[in-house]
Amino acid sequence: MEEHRKVKDISINKDDDLQSIFRQLSESGGFESRNLADGLEILSTMINDKDCLKFLSFVAAITSTGLRGIITDMLRRKMFDVVITTCGALDHDIARYFSHYLEGSFTLDDSKLLEENIHRLGNVLVPMDSYGPIIEEKMQMFLEEAYKSGKREMSTADITKMIGEHLGEGSFLYWAYKNNIPVIVPGIVDGAVGSQIWLFTQKHRDFKLNVVSDSELLSSLVFKAKKSGSLMLGGGISKHHTLWWNQYRDGLDYAVYITTAQEFDGSLSGALVREAISWGKVTQNAKQTTIHAEVTTILPFLYQALLSRIK
Repeated sequence: MEEHRKVKDISINKDDDLQSIFRQLSESGGFESRNLADGLEILSTMINDKDCLKFLSFVAAITSTGLRGIITDMLRRKMFDVVITTCGALDHDIARYFSHYLEGSFTLDDSKLLEENIHRLGNVLVPMDSYGPIIEEKMQMFLEEAYKSGKREMSTADITKMIGEHLGEGSFLYWAYKNNIPVIVPGIVDGAVGSQIWLFTQKHRDFKLNVVSDSELLSSLVFKAKKSGSLMLGGGISKHHTLWWNQYRDGLDYAVYITTAQEFDGSLSGALVREAISWGKVTQNAKQTTIHAEVTTILPFLYQALLSRIK
């Protein structure tokens, strides 16, 4: 028992900065405050580690919210080397670049929203005209341009680079393209952009989507990495694809996972980072933590504290 630190009360004054609050969280004993403080320490070390290949994975839903701005800024600052996400993130990035979403409520009448041609994503409202028609128009235009330039086969990394090239500074795909950060979407057919690729192949039968090529890209990065680390925002395929590829180099050396899922249903989304150690997807001596929190609430504070620690 003498090895354990004493629990200290948190004392906050009006002049305290965020760093001092995080420092107090690290000494407060419990419960998620410790994990949040540990997450800041791990991310600071990971991002400052020049030998580390850094992954960012996230679920699509957060890009329908203002958190898209933080994702965009992370890539603008080149804080990560690889992005793994889902098709919806591409959908929302295109839709919000050319149009807008609206604030809503979890308690709105969905039947009435349907009559008004509005989709509901949690408490975010997505006008139909801001989503499907825009994505269809832009994707067909982007793909047609690529086809006319001679492209007959593209990976998902090629697709996301193509999209980013046609967008601007408010887009996370633009900054990924600008900074040569590959964005890989293993489940790309599960969304509007993927459906538009399929529709494009109906007109151009010689055009192919090559997802195996993404594996070639990931292998070229992972196998030569001295170390690797990841910030994983939400679970599902984006989280698992990140873990899966890092098992080939004996696992992640740094891992921070933010989730609201619980582990007792055996799901991948609910699995804590430590479970991945048993699969060889995270190293036994990794600096790792799972933060049980809603990401749009927590990440802005974590990110602000992180910025002052980046060399």
